[in-house]
Amino acid sequence: MSSKAMRWYGVVTLFVIVAISYVDRINIAVLITDAAFLKHVGLDASDRVSQGLLATAFMLGYGISAFVLTPFCSALFGVRRSLIYGLVLWGVVTWASPMFNSYGLLLASRVLLGVSEGPLFSLASSYIKAHFQSHENGKPNALVNMGTGLGLAVGYPLVGYLLTQFEWDSSFHVLGVLNIVLGIPLVLAFVRMPAGHGDGIKPSSLGDAMSRVAGIVKGALHTRHLFLITLLTSAALAYLWGSSNWLPTYLREARGFSLREMGWIASLPQYATVLAVFTGGVLIDKLGRDRVPFIFMGASAGVALSVLLAINARDPYMAATCLVAANFFWGLQSPAIPSTVQHCSRPEHTASAFGVTNGVGSLVAGFMPALMGGVITAVSHSGGAAHTTVTAASSAAGFFAGFALLIGTQLVVFACGFLLWWRERAQRAAAVSGSQLS
Repeated sequence: MSSKAMRWYGVVTLFVIVAISYVDRINIAVLITDAAFLKHVGLDASDRVSQGLLATAFMLGYGISAFVLTPFCSALFGVRRSLIYGLVLWGVVTWASPMFNSYGLLLASRVLLGVSEGPLFSLASSYIKAHFQSHENGKPNALVNMGTGLGLAVGYPLVGYLLTQFEWDSSFHVLGVLNIVLGIPLVLAFVRMPAGHGDGIKPSSLGDAMSRVAGIVKGALHTRHLFLITLLTSAALAYLWGSSNWLPTYLREARGFSLREMGWIASLPQYATVLAVFTGGVLIDKLGRDRVPFIFMGASAGVALSVLLAINARDPYMAATCLVAANFFWGLQSPAIPSTVQHCSRPEHTASAFGVTNGVGSLVAGFMPALMGGVITAVSHSGGAAHTTVTAASSAAGFFAGFALLIGTQLVVFACGFLLWWRERAQRAAAVSGSQLS
């Protein structure tokens, strides 16, 4: 089999692993609609802040891990071994989660799950950087990021089905086994780094190991436009985590859909994301690097308008349709982020550079579910008698206010996209002027 064909098998493997990871991540988002699960961990159905913190806990572990562990993974273990170790850890943590029978212990398990998944996208970015040139990385980045939408699309109805047919803990057991029996064999079979890449070469000493880590971190911090890309990533992920965490509850309580309806309706925006991520990857390769910032600007405007229409729609199906459109526009942004990091970083620093942007971005975005939960609670109770009774109308108003926060995230994405375009344009002009003078 040719190396060009083999590299795509590795991309497909990473796509599958990302999809599995996103089913793991949104498992809790569906479970918080189940009374038995809430009773098991000692949560009240109206405590939106604590429910949102379950997603935030994952993102805190994920963000710290992406930022801190990625350079060690790159320097000491390489892409292949790091993926295997991560899959083992998050499979075990997921399977064992029902044993954590208190809210505090469940929070700790979500942090640990986040730690195990943290380096995933950075490792995927490093793999793509090693196998694909800058002018051809749009499609592989798109395919890997399509796993985000597919995982959510499959995850909502899958967890919903398991919840209606079996006990709530079945979802943890099924997903824990899936991580190990599917993910690990695929990595062993298809994830290979190019010869001479130096991936995961064992250091000769502790000093050598720390020197490698320090060099990778230093190089990552010198990535062009690092602050702008990180800010943009934070805003983009804030939309993803805010919307995906609260979508099931929003559909049930604000729009009145049944549990079964909620499962398949919640999956529709995610299929739109899958289609859009592929489209975004094609656009990146067609438009060229100079025009990639326009994807951020156009897509963010589309997301903001779609969410605005969704929260103002009277018909629940029209609201759902607008959220489908919002996710489509968001999906266009998704492959442009790793593609931009790969373009602005050196090959040996790509994983860590993406670890910085994804890690810090995840840490910031991780507070969005809890923030939305606070807004939902505050607005919902403001419409209740004596601030104790929550009516259906006040609950819906709370969710509309919470989802309005998502519009703000896209204003940030638009501004960052514009500044990226402006800075790249200025640097190209300076380079042309310098060459003419010389």
